Formats: sequence, C-alpha cells, structure tokens
Amino acid sequence: MRLRYAGVCRLCGASLAPGTEAVYETETKTVRCLTCVSEGRSPAPEPLGEDSSPAESGIARASARREYERRKAKDEEKLRGKWGRLGGLAVALSDERQSTKAWERGAVGEERLGARLDSAAHGRLAVLHDRRGSKANIDHIAITRKGIWVIDAKRYSGRPELKIEGGILRPRVEKLLVGGRDCTKLVDGVLKQVGRVCDAVGDVPVTGALCFVEADWPLIGGPFATRSIHVLWPKRLAKILAEETEGDVDVAAIREKVAARFRSS
Repeated sequence: MRLRYAGVCRLCGASLAPGTEAVYETETKTVRCLTCVSEGRSPAPEPLGEDSSPAESGIARASARREYERRKAKDEEKLRGKWGRLGGLAVALSDERQSTKAWERGAVGEERLGARLDSAAHGRLAVLHDRRGSKANIDHIAITRKGIWVIDAKRYSGRPELKIEGGILRPRVEKLLVGGRDCTKLVDGVLKQVGRVCDAVGDVPVTGALCFVEADWPLIGGPFATRSIHVLWPKRLAKILAEETEGDVDVAAIREKVAARFRSS
C-alpha cells in the first residue's frame, strides 16, 4: 500500500515518507519497507518469553497520531462549516495549524526513536512504548539489567544546550535551551514521569532522558544532564542502553510489572 503518513520500517529503521509503497501490518500497526520484504528479512525473535509480542510492548507514536488526527478532523470540520459548499476547496488550500502539525511531528519523532530502541532490544533490554501516565503519556520505557529508563522523545530543531545562571552568590539555576528557546519545562515533565515510575517499582533505579531526534548536535561532545535528566540523541541513547548488561534487575519480571502498571495507549 502507499503510506498516508510518514512511518519507520520496523525491521531496518528506515524512514518512510508519505506516499511510499510499503507493507502495513494490521496486527501490530507497523510497516515494513519493500527492501526488507524483497530481501526476505524477518523480525528477530522476542527474547522475553512466549507471551511477549510487539502489540504488548505498545506502538510508538499511537496516542500522538490519534491526537493529530482528532485535531486535523476538527480543523477541517470548522473550515467546511465556515465555507459551506466551498468547504472541500478551503480544506485543500489551507495549511494545517502549527499547533495541529506539532502533533504529527511528535508522532514521527516517537516512531523513529521507537524503531532505534527496538533494534537495540535483546534478552537484557526490554522496551515499552506509549504508556499511559497521569496527564501525559510516557513515550518510551526501557528496562535494563541496571534499572529503568523513562524516555521522552522530542522532534525539535536547533541545538540543545545547558545554560547555568547564578552560583556562588545567587542560587544556581539550570535551564534547558533548544535553538535559544527556553525548554526547561520539558525537564520538569520528565521528572514527574520518573517520579510516577519510581512509585510503581519501589527500589529499582529509575533514570530520565530527553531524546531529541532531529536536533543540531555538535560533532564533538553534545550530551549532558540537567537535574539528573540525560539530554541526548537516539543513537547515543541506544548505545548506553545496550551497554547496561551487568546488574541485578530481572528484566522480564520488571517489564511485566511496569507494563501492568502503565498500560499501552
């Protein structure tokens, strides 16, 4: 089929633009590119037991995509109501509102990060996507032998950087800037999600991360932490998770516990 929206091949992680021909899998609501299909590639076996499945792990971007579709439909309904018989033409000629388009951008960002994390998953690393939080969903949760990672995916342009104000004579204040914009509230959001997961899992260590999918990262250096939240990019995050192979966490058991507490959206 030709994709109506952008997607990511669940086998190789390739980005697929709208209109690209691909295979859509209704059971898992994922896509495979034609290159993987022609080469006969198949997904790696699920390492965490017979009861595990991609569907149970959740679908990256599901809730963001639904919100985008809801907002888009509402915007189109308003245009059709305003222009009557010319409503269809008005919809065709009108640009999407930025507030609506932001949800589509966010969904694509979650898809890309989700594909990267899935490709890194193995017997000592489990990944859950799009889990129900309190007011906001948790984009991704990764469980390693060392602990749990709560991951918020963002598709922002510009360079992430840490700005520190105050210090010796004034209280130290850390701000997260992205392209010069103050995005410190994103750190607050991840800290709240980390707190909810901590309450659910007890003594298991929980780490928070903000992962910027298309940011302008420098060639040397780049990742940093602010208020214990890691700020980095998908490849760097996947590498860190893949290296956390030594520890006392029962990955399969904690995965089931977290999945039961934070259901797929």
